[in-house]
Amino acid sequence: MTDWLATILIFLPLAGAVLIWVLPVGRLAGPIALLFALAEIGFWIDALGEMNFDKPGPMPNFDQRWSWFSDLGVSYHVGFYGYSFWLAGLAVVVMAAAIAYGFWVGRERPSAYFGLMLFLTSAAVGSFASEDLLLFYVFFEAMMIPLYVLIGVWGGPGRLGATIKFVIYTMAGSLLMLASVIVFGLSAGSFDLVTTPTSDNTWVFLGFLVAFAIKAPLFPLHGWLPDAYRESSPEVAAVLSGLISKAAVFGFIRICLLKFPGPFDDWRNVVLALAAIGLVYGSLLAFRAPDFRGVIAYSSLAQMGLITIGIFSVSTAGISGAVLQSVNHGLISASLFLLAGTIERRTSTGSFERLGGMARGRPVLATMLMITGIIALAVPGSSAFAGEFLILLGVFGTGWGWAVAGATGIVLAAMYMLRLISAVLHREPGPAVHDAALDLRPAELGIVLPLVGCLLALSAWPAAISGNAITTSVTPTPLRLLNPARPNDQLPEGRMDLGSTGLNR
Repeated sequence: MTDWLATILIFLPLAGAVLIWVLPVGRLAGPIALLFALAEIGFWIDALGEMNFDKPGPMPNFDQRWSWFSDLGVSYHVGFYGYSFWLAGLAVVVMAAAIAYGFWVGRERPSAYFGLMLFLTSAAVGSFASEDLLLFYVFFEAMMIPLYVLIGVWGGPGRLGATIKFVIYTMAGSLLMLASVIVFGLSAGSFDLVTTPTSDNTWVFLGFLVAFAIKAPLFPLHGWLPDAYRESSPEVAAVLSGLISKAAVFGFIRICLLKFPGPFDDWRNVVLALAAIGLVYGSLLAFRAPDFRGVIAYSSLAQMGLITIGIFSVSTAGISGAVLQSVNHGLISASLFLLAGTIERRTSTGSFERLGGMARGRPVLATMLMITGIIALAVPGSSAFAGEFLILLGVFGTGWGWAVAGATGIVLAAMYMLRLISAVLHREPGPAVHDAALDLRPAELGIVLPLVGCLLALSAWPAAISGNAITTSVTPTPLRLLNPARPNDQLPEGRMDLGSTGLNR
């Protein structure tokens, strides 16, 4: 059964979605979806016990491959490396919390809603497990189908405009990626990411780069972000920010970095500059945002800029930190969006002008928000501190200016998170806050507490991810990420060595 774990993780949620759609389950759709989501977590934990993070050779863990279109060299090829396995774990945890929240609030048309959420889970895990480029594209695009509907049907008053903007941006990226997939696969004679050689085609690389930059999003391709995050339901916003953006992290590492080492090196400083601008710009917008969701939305833009800096530092410390920070950010933003949803249900607003003083008489809500906010502040000893420290350590070898930009963004992050905590918990109560606004109920605490618990566990042992993110070989002619004893080293003159044996620690 071990060899089937990747396939089970991909198709178990899809089986649940089909079951909900086909059978007349009615209001039982929520409990059934939650049961499948929890089973998904159970199988991921089982896979964690079987995972060999130091597996030699280029083949991934739980590798399975069957020919799909043999004439075109297309196959169903799935498996997990260290970084992709942790991103898949983030997916199953965040989706389970989102499904539980949707069940708690009682979404209308539950069969359609929870079926789409399970379908989204399947597509997200499939994206992280794909080792065939065309298969990855199928899963990558499959994630967009339920998101369009979830935003457009269950969103807020401005959901139509938000959905249209989201569709325009993502479709532009999708078309560029499709063209790049076709050209790369046909020129290589295969779409397999493990066996195909690297490419020096700059235009194909740029097609992938732009598609992933939109998904992240990176400055200046973030125009869809504010409306989509504000108009989505809280749990869908949590998925957008905490999970969907991490498909870009996988794409940057697995495709841009490892399959296009030459163009990656040529465009590295350009992407670093855009990521640094996005980090500072997003942090400033988050500091000025007038509402709870606005702070989380623009902080996501900033954090994805910081994560991209880590990836494009081309160092073991930077990429390990980027993977750790991806998981951190996913858990933090999901927790904050779900907490924002609980506050909006009590006060009918997320505006700071109408909030305040919610720490009084609501100790559980205050505790959850404080813990999540303090970890987001990256205080020493937190998992966010470990991730950000590794990113700065890795990028310092590329250039101290990039490290200064990263440090500036981290300082600004502390400012906007302190502002959010103060505006919600510690000011004088606003007009929307009244004594009848209850503390978190046990079910709501049961949804948020596992996410916060994961953050606390990572704070105690961040090396669970950072020490096992990039330890496995991922291609026959991959990029060497230097000496593990000197994690912030760079290759001479920033060039990439294609003669090494693996993506090593």
